[in-house]
Amino acid sequence: MKSYKLVKPYFIENRFYVIVGIVCLIIVDMLRVFIPRIIKWAVDDLTTYQIDVIQLTRYAAYIVCVALGIGILRYIWRRCLIGTSRRVEEGLRNRLLKHIQTLSAPYFDRTRTGDLMAHATNDIMHIRMATGMGIVALTDAVFLGAAAIGFMFYINVKLALFALIPMPFIVMCAKFFGKKMHRNYQAVQAAFSDLTEMVRERFAGIRVVKAYNLETDSVARLKDMSEEYIFQNLFLVRITGSFFPLMVLLTNLSFAMVIFLGGRQTISSTITTGDFVAFISYLNLLTWPMMALGWVTNLIQRGAASLDRIDIILKTVPEIKPPKHPVSIGLSPLSLSFEQVSFSYGPDSAEALSNINMDLTEGQTMGIVGPPGSGKTTILNLIPRLYDVTEGRILIKGVHIDRLSLHDLRSHMSHVSQEPFLFSGTIRENIAFGSGEANEARLIEAARQAALYDTIASFPDGFDTIVGEKGVILSGGQKQRIALARALICEPPILVLDDPISQVDMETGTDIINTLRAISLRKIIVIASHRLSAIRHADQIMVLKDGRIEGMGTHEELVASNAYYSKTCSMQEIEEEVHGFG
Repeated sequence: MKSYKLVKPYFIENRFYVIVGIVCLIIVDMLRVFIPRIIKWAVDDLTTYQIDVIQLTRYAAYIVCVALGIGILRYIWRRCLIGTSRRVEEGLRNRLLKHIQTLSAPYFDRTRTGDLMAHATNDIMHIRMATGMGIVALTDAVFLGAAAIGFMFYINVKLALFALIPMPFIVMCAKFFGKKMHRNYQAVQAAFSDLTEMVRERFAGIRVVKAYNLETDSVARLKDMSEEYIFQNLFLVRITGSFFPLMVLLTNLSFAMVIFLGGRQTISSTITTGDFVAFISYLNLLTWPMMALGWVTNLIQRGAASLDRIDIILKTVPEIKPPKHPVSIGLSPLSLSFEQVSFSYGPDSAEALSNINMDLTEGQTMGIVGPPGSGKTTILNLIPRLYDVTEGRILIKGVHIDRLSLHDLRSHMSHVSQEPFLFSGTIRENIAFGSGEANEARLIEAARQAALYDTIASFPDGFDTIVGEKGVILSGGQKQRIALARALICEPPILVLDDPISQVDMETGTDIINTLRAISLRKIIVIASHRLSAIRHADQIMVLKDGRIEGMGTHEELVASNAYYSKTCSMQEIEEEVHGFG
């Protein structure tokens, strides 16, 4: 029940619409129970032959007026209550996205995208249904049911008591089946998440699937997950399939009692024919509230299961915690220091980094090199606090980075990851992504700095070329240069680059390196690369092995003193000579 607090603020915010909607719904229910009274008067007058055409017209006019009022008020309550449920849906979805964006990188390391997609779509939809039609069905069950029962007792107490005999059984069944439905809805939602994640992965990796002729395998896996989803749904249908027919059976038992007992009372003139017809009409009106009791149980249980899932996410606390009292640092001159930094990805994981030290000031470049898995990317991810260090400190301008707000910290740097990510918009939108509305001159300059301008100019639409999902129409080198241009256009004082020339040819790589050397005088640059040409001119080069510093110095010093660096340098020089670049 604690999960219901998630929707409470939206009801408070939209309380005017909720109140108006419920009032209109109650009035509609009252008008609906008034129609059988009109029918009773007409039937009684007809059976006693005390009516003429004018009176019949008057009764018909009453019903038309009531129907017109019901239609107008029904529009209002739907506009208010269903509209409120849409606002709840919008608010929860926005809140969910906002919260997910505050969560730290480790959360996304262990959470599947398909699960998050299911939460943002399927779960939110079920909550909307529960807060919209669920309220309507509950209101009808209470007010329409109470009014109908009241008029039934008004007509004949004995007949009403017999007609209501099945009611306690309906309440008990609703409680019994409700618990089962709640548990099974959670299983259905989990199966839907698995199915969504599988489909997302296959669509995202469709080119890999085709390249390895795994279309049949993908279809088979989808079939298995679909069967599991169907199995969970069918198991749920067994419960709902038993529940709703049971509601119908108990309702029809009431009709059978009324026909038998009410018919006898009509014959014996205990009640009039009009009362008998009105009683059946009220019992017919009562059928919906009785069914609504089952339907609202279904909706609320499904919505409650979804609320529980959303609540778990919203209760997840970011592992990277912002400081309570953040410290503000100026811009120039900045410094970046690692003091005995160690890091592991989990309490049971081996250390990815151990005792890392480095000290950079404005105008200096640090190169990082080492075999795959040595910890290069991990160091770069620690600088913008995508992860927190396990031991030691990272300082910017002498201030521990955990004392800076995340926004302030990251606004001082641009980060180019090893696998560049592009959004499905235009090249212009992707380059200007982190800088807002960049002017054309700055856009062109950033493209030139990333050795990308001539490539863009060769496209028919230039900067307005649509790159497709994840930049599918571009080569790996083009995507990498767009990501680099995105970092450069912000003109950050700290530039963190992870293998920025790994996917470009040597000539283009040389152009990019020259750009980085030109801008390095006014920046701190930390660059990890497998290509030594990218870091050859760095002020300091760190050689990593198994998360530890194996060597530190300039290019010339490491060639003379570090076996790994010297061997790698010789092999890459031979490769560059073969390709005609020195």
